[in-house]
Amino acid sequence: MSASPATDLGYLLHKNPARAQSFELAFGKAYVFYPEASEERCTAALMLEVDPIGLVRRRGGDPRTLEEYVNDRPYVASSFMSVAIGDVFGTAMAGRCKERPELAARTLPLEATITVLPCRGGEAFLRRLFEPLGYEVQATSHILDEANPEWGPSRYFTVTLRGEGRLGDLLTHLYVLIPVLDDQKHYFVGDDEVQKLIRRGEGWLASHPERGVIANRYLRHQKSLTRRALEQLMAEDVPEVDEVETEHNAEEVQLEKPISLNEQRIGAAIAALKASGARRVLDLGCGEGNLLRALMKEKSFTQIVGVDASHRALEIASRRLHLETMPEKQRVRLSLVHGSLTYRDERLCGFEAAAALEVVEHLDPARLNAFERSLFEFARPQTIVMTTPNIDYNVKFENLSAGKLRHKDHRFEWTRAQFQAWARSVSERFGYDARFIPIGPEDAALGAPTQMGVFTRPA
Repeated sequence: MSASPATDLGYLLHKNPARAQSFELAFGKAYVFYPEASEERCTAALMLEVDPIGLVRRRGGDPRTLEEYVNDRPYVASSFMSVAIGDVFGTAMAGRCKERPELAARTLPLEATITVLPCRGGEAFLRRLFEPLGYEVQATSHILDEANPEWGPSRYFTVTLRGEGRLGDLLTHLYVLIPVLDDQKHYFVGDDEVQKLIRRGEGWLASHPERGVIANRYLRHQKSLTRRALEQLMAEDVPEVDEVETEHNAEEVQLEKPISLNEQRIGAAIAALKASGARRVLDLGCGEGNLLRALMKEKSFTQIVGVDASHRALEIASRRLHLETMPEKQRVRLSLVHGSLTYRDERLCGFEAAAALEVVEHLDPARLNAFERSLFEFARPQTIVMTTPNIDYNVKFENLSAGKLRHKDHRFEWTRAQFQAWARSVSERFGYDARFIPIGPEDAALGAPTQMGVFTRPA
């Protein structure tokens, strides 16, 4: 960790940087120590000592089977390492910090290195697992035999992951994905492992592009368990648009109806998208399809893709747009895709423009960094149109209580200064220019009710 003071890592891990500690495990021993601990940089090391002979004897292995004694388990990161992470860093992985509770929720600059990691599927598969989670991946392949380099590379890599996020999330990702990459577990897998996967995958696995492979490998290719896990994952995905959510949406629409704000937002977004010259457009967080309907009316848009994390919202959009009965000439222009805006998704690459209307304020602040990378770094359209409420203007809505946000699912609402500061920071980091357009009736002191940012990449 490189945040200042970096030694706060000791509080998060519940392990004092000033002394080494050891932990007895069923299959050996784990050691935690700190190779470096300064204000600028702090590194915690987890070293595992597997006792393969004792392990075989305890579980009644056949002493005539050479494989029980000669294998790579003592030398690589495997399901043994996952168990050690859970036992030694379980409190940190659960996101709890007794001494400094605010630290557990902080987004921190983190780096993790796994010295020898088996990757059955190679570097490409390794990247497909970690890059959608927002990590920068550095992988160094180890050759099979230094004395015989012609034998080629092995399946073993030294892997370094870098990113900004919560420490608990990083530990959870390692806990789940290390045995997935190894594609092997040292213990029996049953129904309890399904629930463990659901619990550890909360908030990220359901939207991961490789969730099927992850579940299948984690559950040792047991089809019935994999199917059950995927059914539960998709059922417990991002909260669906139900009657309560629809009611909240209606409340927001009713609040803004006197100034026709929704229509003005859509009109401004369409104008900006047309001015960009884009023909292939993404509607990110498309919801029930209001912008999609307007996009379909414009013949200049030849491919339109609506993306949302809610299956229910996509069903409503499909029904309202009459997708099943739409003439084929129109139908080929429009697609609806289930996906998260905080994970890298190759399906969203290659589009000339993207719109995210009234979306960003629904994201947890801790996930903003992942959203920024997913959109501005990986999808990287030429033009991005984004709208969000201006919280300064809220005092003008007579039916909105003081201090309340416009929608019960809003995690925050920005002032004009906050939105512009965020937009300029994102533009500078990812190579865009940003301009700002007020939407709705402007107040001399408070500004307009909606603020729109148009981000463009210089040609």
